Amino acid sequence: MAELGARLRNRRTAAGRTIASVAAGAGLSVPYIANLENGRGNPTLSAVSSLAAALGARLVVELAEEDAPAREAPAALPDSLVQFSRSTRFSTEAARLATATKLTETVTRERLLQAMAGLGAVATTRPLSELDWHRILDTIVLTARD
Repeated sequence: MAELGARLRNRRTAAGRTIASVAAGAGLSVPYIANLENGRGNPTLSAVSSLAAALGARLVVELAEEDAPAREAPAALPDSLVQFSRSTRFSTEAARLATATKLTETVTRERLLQAMAGLGAVATTRPLSELDWHRILDTIVLTARD
């Protein structure tokens, strides 16, 4: 459940959506989705399918061998990064990168947030500020330019 919750939250955050807007799109309640994002609850396949559609994602169900290694859950995004992802600057740079890479803006935002979170995690053990996220975004933007 923790992996599903992290994936849902990261996808929703990358899309710049609130829990309420996703709930309305999926026909589910806000507390239900909040619980799922926090690793609680026991969702039906129908509910997860509705969430995937509301988030513009494709649902993939996979049965694996018992001895197959489990996939790692994506890391939860730091709150300061989630806040930064709502800024005009982040949205502008994500749109530019989406155009340059010919990927959808949602996929680009999701990848950008994961990259920023990863860089932030290896850079320091202290909580990062908005200024730190600007610097990390600058690094990615400069590196991505032709």
